[in-house]
Amino acid sequence: MALAPLVGEILGGELPVAVEAYDGSRAGPEDSATTVIIRSPDALRRIVTSPGELGVARAYVAGDIDVRGEIWGLMDLRDTVSEVRFSPGAVRRFVAELGGWRQVHRVDPPPEESHLHGRRHSKARDAAAISHHYDVSNAFYRMVLGPSLTYSCAVFTSPDDTLEQAQANKYELISRKLGLAPGMRLLDVGCGWGGMVMHAAEHHGVRAVGVTISARQAELAEKRAGEAGLSDQVEIRLQDYRDIADGPYDAISSIGMFEHVGEARLSEYFERLKSLLRPEGRLLNHGIARRAGERARLPRRSFANRYVFPDGELHEVGRVISVM
Repeated sequence: MALAPLVGEILGGELPVAVEAYDGSRAGPEDSATTVIIRSPDALRRIVTSPGELGVARAYVAGDIDVRGEIWGLMDLRDTVSEVRFSPGAVRRFVAELGGWRQVHRVDPPPEESHLHGRRHSKARDAAAISHHYDVSNAFYRMVLGPSLTYSCAVFTSPDDTLEQAQANKYELISRKLGLAPGMRLLDVGCGWGGMVMHAAEHHGVRAVGVTISARQAELAEKRAGEAGLSDQVEIRLQDYRDIADGPYDAISSIGMFEHVGEARLSEYFERLKSLLRPEGRLLNHGIARRAGERARLPRRSFANRYVFPDGELHEVGRVISVM
């Protein structure tokens, strides 16, 4: 059987996207705006040796599988394929397509795959995980995030707001919630490229300290603060939150850093931040939550864990409140 129709059959029969394979075969709608391209037998070898999401992820990152056209068409696959998992029967058919087990050999994972070592959420391992994600290139993040270099969600107060304005709106909302005023000390944990500390210093007159364990973030954040004329008000440190010892601060913000803390470290995290706050000082903690009953950790063999956010963990709101 030709490869593309075989893939279509394994994925559920009536595909919402087209599939093209290296053997010249094609399956799926002729007028599809999205085409999945299987470029090499190595794609099948990766899937056979890691028959799930990780095998597909490795094939995509390595270029053995590619997508042409509208990336959104892939989202429709969720209606027919709830998770990337191949049955033993599907694996046997891929092996047959390769010409038998003698043609199956392990293909080295792409170099972009993370391989962390040491105790989970130790300082050294956290630094390696953060470097994997954030130290790829500041130029890359300028393309993805825009000139503000602001990660995490934005606040659109109007349909006409640009992304830059919406990110400024977010910083202003956080500043108001923290009650920032001239002369106050602000600590921003996981400061990224310096957006929050720069906004708070420029618009609210605070003295701000931003900490990150990404070397490239720290370097660029310090440069941006200097270029904005805020060096006297803004200090950027390459520092783990567990090593901060110069409290008290009047306010602390933590925006999108919480996913890197780890459930086993939640008490330590909040105890440390509380110890750095003056009495009645305010902490704003922003993070992605998970629903009750879902796992905190990203699956070990998932695309997100191996290629995007190694060691990332999402926390359930009730658990976070209890720990706080």
